[in-house]
Amino acid sequence: MSGVQILRIGADEGEQRIDRWLKKRFPQLTQGAVEKMCRTGQLRVDGGRVKANTRIEAGQEVRIPPIPDGEAPAPTPKARVKQSDAEMIQSCVLWRDEHIIALNKPPGLPSQGGSGQGDRHVDGLTEALMFGYKDRPKLVHRLDKDTSGVLLLARTDRIARALSEAFRHRLTRKIYWAAVAGVPHPRMGSIKYGLVKAPGRGRMGEGEKMVAVHPSEVATTEGAKRAHTDYAVLSALGGRVSWAAMVPVTGRTHQLRAHMAEIGHPIVGDGKYGGSGQENLGDGWGAQLGGEISRKLHLHARMIRFEHPISKKPVTVTAPLPDHMRRTWDTLGWSENDVPEDPFEEA
Repeated sequence: MSGVQILRIGADEGEQRIDRWLKKRFPQLTQGAVEKMCRTGQLRVDGGRVKANTRIEAGQEVRIPPIPDGEAPAPTPKARVKQSDAEMIQSCVLWRDEHIIALNKPPGLPSQGGSGQGDRHVDGLTEALMFGYKDRPKLVHRLDKDTSGVLLLARTDRIARALSEAFRHRLTRKIYWAAVAGVPHPRMGSIKYGLVKAPGRGRMGEGEKMVAVHPSEVATTEGAKRAHTDYAVLSALGGRVSWAAMVPVTGRTHQLRAHMAEIGHPIVGDGKYGGSGQENLGDGWGAQLGGEISRKLHLHARMIRFEHPISKKPVTVTAPLPDHMRRTWDTLGWSENDVPEDPFEEA
């Protein structure tokens, strides 16, 4: 039995769940043991209590209670990826080389497993993306379950570290497309509200909802982090709905959804941030347009640009719209070919 330990999260260990990080360090631990540590407050990050699905960041200090000795139990053999799932995830590949794979993640498919996510997620399907290599590719960032678009996987630990560093130091360029209620004014601008997790662990997932904090109050609000989103209106239909491009300068949880809702223009189909009155009656507010427009979230990671860690050449990957957004674009008379790839470069 070990004593209490204080470990620091390494530069290449951030942006993952605390339970997964801990079980990599101590493979003899079961999920139940980790959750008990969290419940009883024995496992802490920077002095604060955590849940099993809390995401850690590089540089944080983790207090680990005494860990029982013993070898890890023999792993339970995992069922191979079903043929239908293998074909589905392989069909999502937009671009790949011997180092990196870029997917067009479909909406409704989680990036990783977690509470309520089930067993079917991108991370669990990576066996079907080995393409003859010995190791399963690794996620280097994530998209929300209902957000579609470009998702990068690294084929080796070295490439995963390099890409993670590029994301951390904001050396990548990500552009999202969304349909939003109303027309933001000005038509191009920046949103710099901080974000903090809502209190509580309600049945409707309140604990996973982010609350916007005025920039002047971020420093004095416990748990708040600074956040920055640039946006540009690409087209609009009267005052009811507009096509927006967004760049998440920072990468906070639900950042784009919370920011657009805070300025009064929630993303179409966003049940969590669209307000209590979901119906859009023509005044801009309200996340449901009605009629033939899908009720699914209209948020898509359209493009990512990064420097290849090996060749050092710029790589740009673009993902076509998912079916429900393409149908909305057709209904509203919007065309993917009518707008610049990066509207912020035109400014």
